[in-house]
Amino acid sequence: MARHAPRGYSRTERVAEQLQRDLAVLIRERVKDPRVGMVTILDVTVSRDLAHAKVWFDVLDTGHAREAEESLNHAAGFLRHELGKGLKLRVTPELRFVYDDTQSRGNQLSALIERVVAEDRAAHAGEEADGQGHDDREDGIAADPSSGLESPRS
Repeated sequence: MARHAPRGYSRTERVAEQLQRDLAVLIRERVKDPRVGMVTILDVTVSRDLAHAKVWFDVLDTGHAREAEESLNHAAGFLRHELGKGLKLRVTPELRFVYDDTQSRGNQLSALIERVVAEDRAAHAGEEADGQGHDDREDGIAADPSSGLESPRS
């Protein structure tokens, strides 16, 4: 029995990548529902039997994300039919669209971190202006900026 050399990635991964490319084009060019808006296909996961595909997407206007999700799930049958015309698969996967809010949550967390860091810097700048510097290290040793060496604080 002949053994085939292992490929770089599995068939499900190759199908998922093709679905991602094709869906991006189909949604941009063929879906006429105005509720969909500007959609970016982030990822596609396909079941091992290629019968189901979960499509992760993001939208430009996050306020209409749930409407876009409903619209895309409503258009899933049409998109599946269109995909079936171009794919050389015995079964075209059933599509399920899921809104991925990771990017917007990440932006919110970044903004929160930046705000807290700015508040912390402002608080420390106020302490230093009052002559009340504090030690950043637990051992009470602070760097002496003029000598470049560390010296214990009293």
